[in-house]
Amino acid sequence: MSMPVATGALPIQTIKLPAPVPVTTTRFRTPKKNIPQTKKERDALLGYIREFLAREPLVPPMPLDELRVHAEKIIAATGYDPIYLHYTAVLLNNEMWRESLAAIPFERRLLLMPKCLRVESKCPAPFDEFGLLCKQCGLCTIQDFQNEAEALGYAVLVAEGSAIVMSLIQTGQIEAIVGISCLPVLERTFPYVEAAAIPAVAVPLLQDDCIDTTVDIDWVWEYLHLTSDDKTRRLNLNALKDEVATWFGAESLDALMGPAEGAAETIAREWLAGEGKRWRPFLTVAVHQAMRDDPEAAIPEAVKKLAVAVECFHKASLIHDDIEDEDLERYGRQTVPGAHGVAAALNAGDLLIGEGYRLIAEADLPAEARLAILKIAADGQRALCRGQGAELDWTRHPAPLSPKEVLEIFRLKTAPAFEVALALGAAAAGRLEDTHEALKAYSENLGIAYQIRDDMDDLGADAGANALESFRPSILLAEAFEKARGEDKKLLDSLWRRLTPAAATVDTIRGIAHATKADDSCLLLLERYKQAAINALKDVDNANLKGLLRRTLGKIFNDLEIKGWCSEFEAKNLPEPEPEPASAG
Repeated sequence: MSMPVATGALPIQTIKLPAPVPVTTTRFRTPKKNIPQTKKERDALLGYIREFLAREPLVPPMPLDELRVHAEKIIAATGYDPIYLHYTAVLLNNEMWRESLAAIPFERRLLLMPKCLRVESKCPAPFDEFGLLCKQCGLCTIQDFQNEAEALGYAVLVAEGSAIVMSLIQTGQIEAIVGISCLPVLERTFPYVEAAAIPAVAVPLLQDDCIDTTVDIDWVWEYLHLTSDDKTRRLNLNALKDEVATWFGAESLDALMGPAEGAAETIAREWLAGEGKRWRPFLTVAVHQAMRDDPEAAIPEAVKKLAVAVECFHKASLIHDDIEDEDLERYGRQTVPGAHGVAAALNAGDLLIGEGYRLIAEADLPAEARLAILKIAADGQRALCRGQGAELDWTRHPAPLSPKEVLEIFRLKTAPAFEVALALGAAAAGRLEDTHEALKAYSENLGIAYQIRDDMDDLGADAGANALESFRPSILLAEAFEKARGEDKKLLDSLWRRLTPAAATVDTIRGIAHATKADDSCLLLLERYKQAAINALKDVDNANLKGLLRRTLGKIFNDLEIKGWCSEFEAKNLPEPEPEPASAG
């Protein structure tokens, strides 16, 4: 079926999906207890280790006993469970070698992977004396890591055993190792690598059971691409994001924009200063810093104004969305129309758009850059309104949409704001012309992935009882509708037609999504678009920009956990518990 379109409305194109990302059924399995259970926990521990080394520089190679002493200090200081001691030691060793690894050319490095990353029951690859010979079947992550590493210039082995590695090191052709392994194997091989005294980092597997294992893909990707050419590799993204957030306090906004005058400006300024993730202004600043000679230099006042302008546009769009969707509450709090009425809210949204353009005009940049930035902002505003127009047209003719039709709305509604944020940073740095196409492709895939995540969160564990009252086109429900049968399909059909039957509760819809595996499909679709965003950077020549945007993608989606779906997805993929042994009596 095709989406009904009123005369003059925007026709929905058939969006081209990114290529499938190999994801095994065990990809989201729960880690073993000697590894921190969530990505946030693992990132927080790594962040503390980096702070520890900044205060107390250590020189590698370091004997295992001495490494353990420092790891114990870190565990004691952070309050992490002592069971994470070995994991902490591995991360500490990695960070000690980090800058040395960055200085070694890719073609002098070895990527060493374990064969247990494969899906053992289905893997068609044979072995020879050097290990697994990958057949590129797409069932596991070995193919992705191998292809990327070889494209960079790495030697690649899928094998265990210190003898092979040591023989390669002794030839003098390998000067650094990026490894993936379980903690027990890492502990056994550590003395050999230490004796070789070459930079070696390791990403521990998330399981130690030697079959169908998984790994933190973002960390492997980061270590693979680590290079001294990327001057942003030391940039603290958490600190940068925290700094951007401080610009939205009332006093900071007054200093940057002048004091609010009158009731209309007060309403708009309070909304601008209110809660928000600030990803879009962060992206503007991050891109600008990546393209400077010194990425850690102070952020110019002009760039701060551009970042705040980007947030003005975003917050204005939220006000207008709430008016158009007739939402008086958002996540248990009053929206601007809910608090001040539709007329005042409409005026506040329009005012914020004007404020955004005023800030751009006042930015102390070359006239040519300001002109380019104004055009970028105007084009983004038009694209966003066309996307919202397509969604509004659906509200006049509500009917089930296919997943591709929903994704096209996402592309039009969400991606333009990310493109504007990225392009403004590049334009302010005078580098828009040679990066715009890559930034456009990156932001399109990032925007769709972000909206998929947001869509699932709307029906996640924190969803309120009235989450279905303001129904909008949803990828989760599009996937569920395609796969549902019988009464479930009738129920979803009614929901799509905005009839909201009494039986359509959040719990019921979540149950249908589970039963049809629509939640699984959406999680895998999310991974496909994240990977497509990374792929969009392949032709970017600027190592700083490429490295920073890779890390930024990981940060955005690590911070935005899908509550109530991922844990259940993981639980469904856990191996069956072994039966209790029968008692002898």
